[in-house]
Formats: sequence, structure tokens, C-alpha cells
Amino acid sequence: MLRSNREKQQVYEFDSMEDLVPQDHLLRKVDKHIDFSFIDEQVRPLYCADNGRLRLTLLFYLR
Repeated sequence: MLRSNREKQQVYEFDSMEDLVPQDHLLRKVDKHIDFSFIDEQVRPLYCADNGRLRLTLLFYLR
């Protein structure tokens, strides 16, 4: 049985994290008061600098 294309989603929505996370959320306070930049230095030796895919910073995943 063939289905029509009407069942497929035709509209895309884009939301930013700023819109999704309330201003008074606990994670906003944590992000404001704790500097997570030390993580990058700690994990740098675990990644190969010239072989394989480029890495995304771990802070990207934490945030």
C-alpha cells in the first residue's frame, strides 16, 4: 500500500539552548560560577593531534 507524502513533516523548527533552558535553571548557575576549561587540558593527551577525525571539545558535550 502506498502512502501519500502528506504524512511527512513539512515544517522545521529551530530553537536555541537559550530559549529552551529557563533563566533560573540550576545549570545556568553552575555554568556561570564554575570554569570548566581545566577539562580540556586534562583530556588533551588522550587525543591524537594529527590522525583521525577532528575532535570536538569536551566542553561542547558538557554544555
